[in-house]
Amino acid sequence: MIDISFEERVAILRLDHGPVNALDGELLAALVEALDEIERSRSAAAVITGTGAAFSAGADLIRLMNEGFGYIEDAGPHAGRAFERMFTIPLPMVAAINGHAIAGGCVLALACDHRVSQEGDHRMGLAELKVGVPFPTWALETVRYAIAQPHLQRLLYSGRLAKPEEALSLGLIDEIVPPDELVNAALDAARRLASIPAATFALTKKALRGPFADRARSTTSFDEEGAAIWSSQETRDSVQRFIDRTIGGR
Repeated sequence: MIDISFEERVAILRLDHGPVNALDGELLAALVEALDEIERSRSAAAVITGTGAAFSAGADLIRLMNEGFGYIEDAGPHAGRAFERMFTIPLPMVAAINGHAIAGGCVLALACDHRVSQEGDHRMGLAELKVGVPFPTWALETVRYAIAQPHLQRLLYSGRLAKPEEALSLGLIDEIVPPDELVNAALDAARRLASIPAATFALTKKALRGPFADRARSTTSFDEEGAAIWSSQETRDSVQRFIDRTIGGR
């Protein structure tokens, strides 16, 4: 589900969960365990990437439709913990975006300290409102931190999915490289960040992200409201329309 390897002191986390690395409870729980493992290993930095055509396409909408509230009840808490862990881990984290990074998959990338995308026709963006679902608290605070005004509100409300060149201009990614250079470029970025003394980097990262993390921790009622919306009939109808438009209900 998540393969962990090491290049000297840089850990490489590779998502390998179905065709699009959908963020269900199982993968989200595995991600938290993987992040715990790399911290215990005393890695200097980490790279996270995907397999196949996707970095991650976000929530498993088919399972959401099939399982209803049970899916939300299972995946929701795992999502909160995984997004919190990605956002607050003191290590330098680099995203190597190998394909589509959509909705929660985009949030995972935005939680990183540096984002490298390979060239191609894949898309990156925050499709939650287009699908008809609200953001979990930690996801929204990650996005609020990572995306500068005036792009933030426009990207959230539109659900626009950008190809790499546009994603670069919007600040969603930091660089674009050929596909065969992706992992090496991400490793180079991780090593550059790891060259900063670890305590200095960790304290600076905490200071930059602290206000967003504090707000996420203080607004638990937001996720309770969000869970009710996720499981409502109106949301199910909106998700079904999105599935019909995009993947034909398969």
